[in-house]
Amino acid sequence: MSEKDKTRICLGAFAGAHGVRGEAKVKCFTEDPSNIAAYGPVETEDGKHRFTLAVIRSLKADFVLVRAPEIQSREAAEALKGVRFYVTRDKLPPPDEDEFYLNDLVGLDAVDEEGAPLGAVNAVYNFGAGDVIELMGVPGLKGMRLVRFTRENVPGVDLTGGKITVLRAAVAIEDEPDPELSEGDR
Repeated sequence: MSEKDKTRICLGAFAGAHGVRGEAKVKCFTEDPSNIAAYGPVETEDGKHRFTLAVIRSLKADFVLVRAPEIQSREAAEALKGVRFYVTRDKLPPPDEDEFYLNDLVGLDAVDEEGAPLGAVNAVYNFGAGDVIELMGVPGLKGMRLVRFTRENVPGVDLTGGKITVLRAAVAIEDEPDPELSEGDR
């Protein structure tokens, strides 16, 4: 992750148009969806477009309806679908003790309960069922491994030390075929 990526935090993504006056649905990545407009103007990932969002109302879990003077029509709002927007980190409140921004996990080394290496955190996702970390460089495995980011699976986060502790069982390193399955069942 580049240093620029560490100074900006993604707050959400446009999810489509609503109505005919340029109002937009937004998928929120903030803890409280109504805070999506609380940190000042947001900008697109490339920094070329800025929006001054105002929350109109909540729609459903993690979605709000917004308006912005920079979005004048339904077509303009629809064209933004899928576009993520960011604020600089200094606009956000500092995390409480024993809290952190998920963005801070990217780049941390992963170790198991015994301290053995398990790769590094490449990304953090949320596909709707909770946060998931992507581990790359897991010894003995090709590609990446997704691990649900829960206290059970990830019992320790040490930002100062640059590492997280991940239960080996959560990484599911056992890639051997199940001896209980017959060749036809695989």
